[in-house]
Amino acid sequence: MTTPFLSVRGLQAGYGRAQVLFDVSFEVQPGEVITLLGRNGMGRSTTVKCLFGMLPASAGTIEVDGARADGLPSHRVARRGLALVPEGRQIFTALTVEENLVATAFTPRRDRRTECWTLDRVYAFFPRLKERRTNLGSQLSGGEQQMLAIGRALMTNPKLLVLDEATEGLAPLIRAEIWRTLGELKREGLAQIVIDKNVGQLLNLADRHVVIEKGRVVWQGDSAALQAQPEIVHQYLGV
Repeated sequence: MTTPFLSVRGLQAGYGRAQVLFDVSFEVQPGEVITLLGRNGMGRSTTVKCLFGMLPASAGTIEVDGARADGLPSHRVARRGLALVPEGRQIFTALTVEENLVATAFTPRRDRRTECWTLDRVYAFFPRLKERRTNLGSQLSGGEQQMLAIGRALMTNPKLLVLDEATEGLAPLIRAEIWRTLGELKREGLAQIVIDKNVGQLLNLADRHVVIEKGRVVWQGDSAALQAQPEIVHQYLGV
């Protein structure tokens, strides 16, 4: 059996005395796309914060590429191969597009057969960013900022890309472009964890789905299984 790139086991976490996560467990295989599904406030973003060392876990383990990663600071998690496209994009608005892309760029040692993400490759992937490369982040549209947030994450050359509400608040045409982008990244073999409200698109994109309700994993399965159980979508996602 293939060793998962990311393994989360018995994760518990919270804020002060308020516990939010209760024994959350899931894994991501190399090149696999999974979703974290659930209504707002159910623990998805808290799980992401734990993955990236932004919130300490009170119990459980997080392993990245076979080595423990819980308790590591965010920059060391990133060096292990995780990259985050955060909710709200959070680009550097006072920097240009190109400065945003190179600010946190990292090129690890890799097999020569693996193509690294460079400025030229990101610009080829998002031609609009090349056109706007000298513009400040504050001068970009919401869709351009989202492309920049994804491009910035890719410039760290991750093995697992985590996207928290990447299509939230975008115009339909831009949302469609983002979904096409994620599909292309999947075809290139980049593992992903996607948090989004568009179940239809997620069913087309993802290999497996993890449903979280009140800080607990209440269901896991592939897209065919989720489509065969519409009551899961209605009960836990409210759509």
